[in-house]
Amino acid sequence: MGIGYTGYVSTLDWNGIDDNATSVGFENYIAIYHDPVFWTALKHVVIFAIGSILIQAFLGLIMAVLLSGPGLKMRPIYKVIMFLPVVLAPSAVATAFRGILSPDGSLNSFINIFGFNVDIGWLADPSIALYAIIGINIWQWTGFSFILYQAALSQVDQNVIDAASIDGAGFFKTLWYVVVPQLKGTHATLALTGVIGSLKTFDVVFLTTGGGPGRSTEFLGTYIYEQVIDLYHAGYSAALAMVLLVLALALTTVQLRAYKFGEE
Repeated sequence: MGIGYTGYVSTLDWNGIDDNATSVGFENYIAIYHDPVFWTALKHVVIFAIGSILIQAFLGLIMAVLLSGPGLKMRPIYKVIMFLPVVLAPSAVATAFRGILSPDGSLNSFINIFGFNVDIGWLADPSIALYAIIGINIWQWTGFSFILYQAALSQVDQNVIDAASIDGAGFFKTLWYVVVPQLKGTHATLALTGVIGSLKTFDVVFLTTGGGPGRSTEFLGTYIYEQVIDLYHAGYSAALAMVLLVLALALTTVQLRAYKFGEE
């Protein structure tokens, strides 16, 4: 019902408040195609998704392997510490990192311990703000990758690992050629959730940079918010929302088919 209504509104020239709505057909969609801000936001989503998914998966797998080793003390405590950022409210995370990444924040203070004299505004510099947002996302969601890999590693056949060790494979070769291929279901799950999460990313970006400076961290979610709340372009924002939905469904379908093809 909600999707149908959004689709209907996307065909209107309407401010979302009064009754003076005019039907414009597909003009909003044509405007999106010619909108440079839309393409900039989409590019940021792609960069954000690639950086976040790959690094989170790598870090999550490494931590899962290390915490799965025999003889490790306080294993439950380490697991809680790894997963804790996942359950934190985005508002709390954004508030904390606004302070950490400010020119006089903790990150610059830590770097200056090593003799550097930096006062970088990590969220205020258009050339690095997007990567700062990626770093925040990695910090918050690596624990999710870790938990999934931890569960998947418990299902890996230990006999296969033992056979690889007997054949002379070292730790890294065993990990890359034996363990990683058996986790492709987890890889696919993380890629799918990561892509969908990147498309709908809004809260942390809005609460840290608001899409700035100079649209350097503009995402589809923040652009939709701007159009409907700040500019009262309800019809155009609804069209953007429908495009976002289509992109999410298309990418989900492609990933699921690619995963099924890899299993054959």
